[in-house]
Amino acid sequence: ATNCTATDRDEAVTYFGTTTRTLLATEERAGVRHHVLLSIAAVDRVEGNAHYAGKREQERLVTEGPVPWTIVPATQFHDFAAMVTSWTEREGTATIAPLLVQPIAPADVADILAEIATGAPQGRYREVAGPEPQDLVDMARRTNDARGRAVKLVPTWSALFGPAMAGDVLLPRAGARIAPTTFDEWLAQQQ
Repeated sequence: ATNCTATDRDEAVTYFGTTTRTLLATEERAGVRHHVLLSIAAVDRVEGNAHYAGKREQERLVTEGPVPWTIVPATQFHDFAAMVTSWTEREGTATIAPLLVQPIAPADVADILAEIATGAPQGRYREVAGPEPQDLVDMARRTNDARGRAVKLVPTWSALFGPAMAGDVLLPRAGARIAPTTFDEWLAQQQ
């Protein structure tokens, strides 16, 4: 599960490409029999986002690589909204895109990854998501409230999350594996 904070497309593609090539080469030398990649649900439906471009490169390298693999595309984590506001917050005000997401608890993702890692390679696994759609702005407000943080939220499209991500683009496809932990249950643990 690798990540990158680059906002430039070329930088994200280079980072994910370099780390993935290094991992695959090391795994091949070590005789690793199963490479499990945590990816993003809807990665193939979003253009113009640097992070998604980097993850597509990572997926391409894994699928063409020498190590048997499983790719697990997950929706955004429950703490994604608060993370986004932390990126944009200035003097108590943060911008946040009005995205519709179906967030998943990080612990649920960890359980699914552990289950898959101990099994045989499966190729592309179905998308995994939390049990219900949420509005990202509302998630940010509720998470900040639960953590005792006073942040004024300004819903707006940005360079990171533009209108191409509007509507149901980020929601999981039919047949997704739905994890049990709701956003409300996760949020109750944040207090």
